[in-house]
Amino acid sequence: MGSVTILIADDEPYIVRSLSYILQREGISFAIATDGQEALQMVRQHRPKIFFLDIMMPKKSGFEVCAEVKKDPVLRSTHIIMLTAKGQEEDKQRSLTSGANEYITKPFSPRQVLARVKELLMSPTTGS
Repeated sequence: MGSVTILIADDEPYIVRSLSYILQREGISFAIATDGQEALQMVRQHRPKIFFLDIMMPKKSGFEVCAEVKKDPVLRSTHIIMLTAKGQEEDKQRSLTSGANEYITKPFSPRQVLARVKELLMSPTTGS
């Protein structure tokens, strides 16, 4: 499988299917992790440009994974978008404090997600 542009880390099958469908339809390469430990291994292996990261996951929380990624000089520039079913201000602040670039509350609009992905991929800081 060539290079991975996006990593999806979420333990909810519906969310993974939704994001996978959007990306597949657009021909964007991606990989999937279903727990925090796997997400950390995969982000190191694939070095994606964009990383969709669920806050509540088994083994390691999204906050822990995000903080570890942002501490790593090689991965620091990865654009992290935190995903959560909780729309609480506290989670939003904790996401940004742990190093996330953005925060999306589930359920989300596939159209909005796709527009944001395309925007990021065209950006000189995250794109090719």
